Amino acid sequence: MESGAGKHWTEEEVKALLSVWSEKNIRKQLHGTLRNKGIFIYIAKRLQELGVCRDWKQCRAKYKNLKYEYRTVKYAHNSGDVTKTMKFFHDLDAILRYEPVTQLAAEENGRCSATETPPEWTEAKSEKDSIVVLSYIIR
Repeated sequence: MESGAGKHWTEEEVKALLSVWSEKNIRKQLHGTLRNKGIFIYIAKRLQELGVCRDWKQCRAKYKNLKYEYRTVKYAHNSGDVTKTMKFFHDLDAILRYEPVTQLAAEENGRCSATETPPEWTEAKSEKDSIVVLSYIIR
């Protein structure tokens, strides 16, 4: 199989990637994970099921590029420049808008530069109902 490293992503391929990326379990796994090769292998497999032949490295590169472009446009909008835009902005906004800003800044700089204490998850289990309740705590 050819890697297609230089092959541009078609609009349909990007839509398929966004569709897989928007799934809750995928977002959850990608959020805060540094070693994510396994996730992108799974994403590439899912894309193949949808007729998109891309390997995990291509998926990861496209993910990073889309995320970077989204953050650039989002920052411009937050700074008052609403003229800056990108294709798929609204799709990406639906996926990424709830990520903590401190994590986005850390990823963008390639190192942890956050000054805030990272949030914590606590788990409470109800033995009666066997329901797991997660609560988000900010210190």
